[in-house]
Amino acid sequence: MSALVVYWEKTSRSLVLALRSLWLHKLRAFLSVLGIIIGTAAVITLMAFGEGSMRDALEDIERQGAKNIIIRSEKPPEDPSSQRRTFIVSYGLKQEDYERLRLIDSVVKSVPMRYFKQEIRRFHYMHMGRVVGTTADYAKVNKFEMLMGRFLVDADDVTDEGDDTRMRNVCVLGADVAEALFPFENPLGQTVVMNKHNFVVVGVIAERMPTGNIGGSSAAAEEFNSDVYIPLRTCQGRWGEKIFLRQSGSRSGEAVELHQITLEISDREKVLPAGAAVKDLLERTHIKKDWLVTIPLDRLEEAERARDRYKLLLVVIASISLLVGGIGIMNIMLASVTERTREIGIRRALGAKRSDITFQFLVEATAQTTIGGLIGVGAALAIIFGVPWIASHFFQTNLPAQLHVPSIFQGLFVSIGVGVAAGWYPARRAALLDPIEALRHE
Repeated sequence: MSALVVYWEKTSRSLVLALRSLWLHKLRAFLSVLGIIIGTAAVITLMAFGEGSMRDALEDIERQGAKNIIIRSEKPPEDPSSQRRTFIVSYGLKQEDYERLRLIDSVVKSVPMRYFKQEIRRFHYMHMGRVVGTTADYAKVNKFEMLMGRFLVDADDVTDEGDDTRMRNVCVLGADVAEALFPFENPLGQTVVMNKHNFVVVGVIAERMPTGNIGGSSAAAEEFNSDVYIPLRTCQGRWGEKIFLRQSGSRSGEAVELHQITLEISDREKVLPAGAAVKDLLERTHIKKDWLVTIPLDRLEEAERARDRYKLLLVVIASISLLVGGIGIMNIMLASVTERTREIGIRRALGAKRSDITFQFLVEATAQTTIGGLIGVGAALAIIFGVPWIASHFFQTNLPAQLHVPSIFQGLFVSIGVGVAAGWYPARRAALLDPIEALRHE
């Protein structure tokens, strides 16, 4: 017990001497630990902003559904050897494909889609959005939240037949469409005009972030807020199977039965086998490859692996700052040994052991890096919580940051370790000084 008390008194006395030495040379001490401050703050802030950015990217993919398989119609490249010219290009998924795909054992929900750009009007208000013909399961697969009203319903959801079965002229508006056409009114029960047909508004989707372009084509991104959802059979009945496009005086058209089919799989482990089955079925039934299969689970797993590599890279970059800070502390400590050579000689003459001299200089180096690490942690927390707030309030920019708690302890412990490593050589050099030569030093 007495040995422990002696050790504690020795440590506390050395720490007091170290702090007193740092206080007497405040500017030099601050400059020596500046690298540690920057390095610790860099580790924590880079990990926080990196974690926030990767979290947004992963959530973007997860919104597509980790258990979903997305099949899209893709216009095949034109055959230059063909001399046949036609205004109508027919390609893509068909209703027969939808009926076959939904019979795959692991499929629990299947959602067909047909979409195209369209003007949506109400009196003098107009919004250029996207009309989406689909079924009631679309909201369930994409996990929609309703701001008001309801989504499209199936026959099982109401007492009579559903919206799609009866080809009702009803629609559900995205948040941007509702705001543009009904800036000061409740849109429920009112009508909008699309393709010279009146549609009754039965619901409004809550605003949500769009998905990114993860499918390899421009059609892969889902805007949601600028969409108007109508029953699929209503869409086919009001617009038909052929959509004509007019661009720069030319007139062309396309015949696409279904632009997209989304399949929800019962279990995450069955997604990849189901995706292989989908590709095999489409390859056997389509002469040309006019389809594209996207499996968000592949993208999710790839993004998770990229996140791990990205975090490792950030740690390496930030650790360079800590290394530079350690070199700076070693340099200052070596200069301190030279300055205090006479002091070291006096302490040795009074009976101090080499281990006492080594311990004293190690405590000073560790105290510097510990203080620098704590200041770095405080600076990092201020940046993590302050910069996103400033960016959102003054620049209307989203800078996602998520505090990565392990990086705080990692940065602090590494900074202390750097102090011990940087202080060991100067401390050992001081301990090995000859006491008589040290006393003669001027």
